[in-house]
Amino acid sequence: MNWASWTTSGVYAGTGGVRTEEAGILSGDLTVHTTWSDGQASVAVQYSGSSDWFTLTGSPVPCPSEEESRSFHQSVVEAVRAGEGATVPPVGAEQA
Repeated sequence: MNWASWTTSGVYAGTGGVRTEEAGILSGDLTVHTTWSDGQASVAVQYSGSSDWFTLTGSPVPCPSEEESRSFHQSVVEAVRAGEGATVPPVGAEQA
């Protein structure tokens, strides 16, 4: 089984925050975590320094490779920074 993960802390959510499955809208200083395993990427966010993780709405998504999942993680970080009730962007959106 192949897997990889990326974590970016200190991501300030833009106006309108991000939408999560468990807690609704989160805003402020967030940490973004993406885990890729078996062709699927899962994204969670937390308030930086907290112990509780929340699933970003739209996660998990199909993601064919570890390399693509790294680019996908960066596109999620950018979506969080944009705010506006951000959800998981489509895989490959960073190439559009």
